[in-house]
Amino acid sequence: MNFRKLSGFVMTGVLAAGMCAMAQDSAKQDMKAAGHDTSAAARNTGHATKHVAKKTWHGTKHVAHKTKAATENTGDRIAGKPPVHQ
Repeated sequence: MNFRKLSGFVMTGVLAAGMCAMAQDSAKQDMKAAGHDTSAAARNTGHATKHVAKKTWHGTKHVAHKTKAATENTGDRIAGKPPVHQ
């Protein structure tokens, strides 16, 4: 019976020592992974910002052209001419 208790303590000690060694390696790897994840997130945010900026530019350009055409057509309508710009 004493052998079982002793072997249980030895196994517990071996497992605890192994867990401590793994925890040190794991913390280092966790820091590396966090750095890589942060880098990837920054890259993705940059791509999304670029995409939204292009869409906003296109929408602004489209609205500006429509406003210009509407303004020119308003002058034509007042003068009684058919609208030329679409």
